[in-house]
Amino acid sequence: MTERKPPGVPFESWVDKQIRDAERRGEFDRLPGAGRPLPPGTDTTYDELWWIKRKMAREGLSVLPPTLALRKEAEDALSAAFAAPTERIVRKIITDVNVKLREMMFKPPPGPPLGMKPYDVEDVVRLWRERRADTRAQGDGSDVQ
Repeated sequence: MTERKPPGVPFESWVDKQIRDAERRGEFDRLPGAGRPLPPGTDTTYDELWWIKRKMAREGLSVLPPTLALRKEAEDALSAAFAAPTERIVRKIITDVNVKLREMMFKPPPGPPLGMKPYDVEDVVRLWRERRADTRAQGDGSDVQ
């Protein structure tokens, strides 16, 4: 137990003296983690949600504002459409994500703006066809010597 601060002594001076006395007694020697860097994400400011943030980082989770989450979903949908095996599936993927994009455009939630417009289904299908034709041309054996 530490002693009480004597009256009339500035608090900072009293604390500094306590620390100097403990250092002289060797109470800070051989502390766990001494000489090693602080773990990542250790901050000097207090955050009452520190434990939630640490658990989310450990679990690989993240929370994005709705508009940013939809932007990510739209980019993933476009990638999935380009990898789709049939034109019907390409159209379905793009049509489904366009519904969500239009909904967000007309009823924006709080947060950063969406900054996207719905995809042109016919344009995506045209690009899908071109990519598919390029892939087939590369894999038809014409590059074998």
